[in-house]
Amino acid sequence: MTDRYTPRFWRLCSAIAFMAATAFAQQPAPTETHYGLDPANLDISVEPSHDFFQYANGGWLKKNPVPSEYSRYGSFEELTEKNYRDLHQILEEAAANTSAPAGGNLQKVGDYYASAMDSAQAERLGTTPLSAEFDRIAALSSTSDLPSLIAHRHIHGIPCPFNFFVDQDAKSSTDVIAQLYQGGLGLPDRDYYTKEDDRSKTIREEYGKHVAKMFELLGDNASTASAEAKTVMEMETALAKASMTRLERRDPNATYHKMKLDEVSALTPGFSWETYFRDLGLPSPGALNVGQPGFFKEMDRQLASRSLDDWKTYLRWHLIRATAPMLSSAFVNESFHFNGTVMTGAKELRPRWKRALNSVNEGLGEALGIQYVKKHFSPRAKARALEMVSNLREAFRKRIETRQWMTENTRVKALAKLDAFAVKIGYPERWRSYAGLEMNRGPYVLNAMRADSFEFKRQLAKVGQPVDRTEWGMTPPTVNAYYNASMNEIVFPAGILQPPFFDPNADDAVNYGGMGAVIGHEMTHGFDDKGSQFDAKGNLTDWWQPPDKIAFTSRTKLVEKQYGEFVAVDTLRVDGKLTLGENIADLGGLTIAYEALKMSMEVKPAPAKIDGFTPEQRFFLAWAQMWRANYRPEELRRRLILDVHAPGRFRTIGPVVNMPEFYEAFHVTEGEPMTRAEKERARIW
Repeated sequence: MTDRYTPRFWRLCSAIAFMAATAFAQQPAPTETHYGLDPANLDISVEPSHDFFQYANGGWLKKNPVPSEYSRYGSFEELTEKNYRDLHQILEEAAANTSAPAGGNLQKVGDYYASAMDSAQAERLGTTPLSAEFDRIAALSSTSDLPSLIAHRHIHGIPCPFNFFVDQDAKSSTDVIAQLYQGGLGLPDRDYYTKEDDRSKTIREEYGKHVAKMFELLGDNASTASAEAKTVMEMETALAKASMTRLERRDPNATYHKMKLDEVSALTPGFSWETYFRDLGLPSPGALNVGQPGFFKEMDRQLASRSLDDWKTYLRWHLIRATAPMLSSAFVNESFHFNGTVMTGAKELRPRWKRALNSVNEGLGEALGIQYVKKHFSPRAKARALEMVSNLREAFRKRIETRQWMTENTRVKALAKLDAFAVKIGYPERWRSYAGLEMNRGPYVLNAMRADSFEFKRQLAKVGQPVDRTEWGMTPPTVNAYYNASMNEIVFPAGILQPPFFDPNADDAVNYGGMGAVIGHEMTHGFDDKGSQFDAKGNLTDWWQPPDKIAFTSRTKLVEKQYGEFVAVDTLRVDGKLTLGENIADLGGLTIAYEALKMSMEVKPAPAKIDGFTPEQRFFLAWAQMWRANYRPEELRRRLILDVHAPGRFRTIGPVVNMPEFYEAFHVTEGEPMTRAEKERARIW
């Protein structure tokens, strides 16, 4: 779990699943095919009206305990495993093909994978490939040298002590501007530094041990390493306390502070932005967005109050932290011990080929994706998915047209935004070029840094240029989907367009309850508490009439309250505010998908029962099976802090208890556990 790759679209996007820091284990290929639903995955000892999650998934949960390499194992990981097997074959063939044309995608993919797989080379070299990077730190003569070194670090994918990226201007979506954002932490969120519960204190203690151990592996004695770890913790804690919380960052207006370069310089008089941008390769950055001005003021205080040696210690730490997974086994294992076992509960490091595969997908995702879609994504699947998107859009249109709480002025603008949705299915229409990127079979870590540098410079070149609306923010094999507010687009990679989410051979009920609900989910993100603040062109602007905003907010407050009552582990509850956008999207997505299913059934002969289930029942069962997952307690606790999605159990039951269609499908009567009184049901879209 490292910061090497800073997502370029994360600030304004919402995705269907949270996949960070998930370890993947190899599972045996299935021996039997079930189109849509396998009855063996149910637990019929439980009434669906009592616990629908257990009823729909209990059989599967019992048969699939969390493997040692996992912190969570569910439908997303299950499908990712299938994709891993497909990609593994592609990469092994590419690595074996030593006669591939030099400079072509196959040569680059094959060499990158081969270098990542070369454990003997990694053991032999240790940290030697990073000698020049450590020498740069040692050569610092004053804190005035830091802007130049930090620029070099950012170019090579190491985002400390802050994040820099390029993105659309939130309030002028046709413009691409530079963005400065808080960062510089080794723990995954500022709350780990500030909370005083026992779990947070334990993690801080373990983190200190981990940092010290890494310094020892770099050759420092135990006493020195311990003092260095203390310095790192002090500096990171100061930055954390000045950072915005995840909840605060959900407000896009709170992270929008457009400034000129001299205004940014006034925030941090001790840091030369002119030097930073010159060495970054952007000497005239133009307008900038500063996500968290208070954070940068604190960074400036650290520059003034901390010694040069402290900064050298901090920079050495973040260099080794970011690169440890690509070095010799001592560094790899120590990185996994903390980031895997301590943080998530995973017991075993995933196989090297999977770690190598992930790195290639991150660094050369579209070069790899070309080969993946050739073999594993059919035109039939794409056509069926596009048809579903069209039907879901029409169903959503009907919902918007019939919302009695919405006035006509706002309704017209909402429909215009829906009509303006761009749709991307499977893979890009125009593949990314990797011309000029050097890949060889030398040190793995240097290939990774070259890939980061290539991508960074590609992003940097966008500043001041027209927005490329053909670009994708996920690679084709990714088991996920997203809505990008600034692009007003919904995107579904080929990787997720497979069972159990989507199956061209399955009945409509299953596909609408699965992929249809995913499509509806991403559409609803355009109208959730955050996405609703962006207009049809992707601009952050208020297009709502005041009465509509009040009516909408009152409905979202009910969703927030409902999810905040769910107890996930021990006494820890789901954060109804943090997860609000995803919960709105789940409720809206499932509602819209159900309407689309009913519309499709109106023009076809009435479908027969399958395995004894009506189409309506299969629809809700398909929804539930998407969220089946077993968690380790450590991972569940971690996600309650970091994840904007509720755990799988609550993603299943949260929407259905608000839907009378579910009550009717499973004959749920008033007073049973899977019901809510009518006045307590949330209904937005």
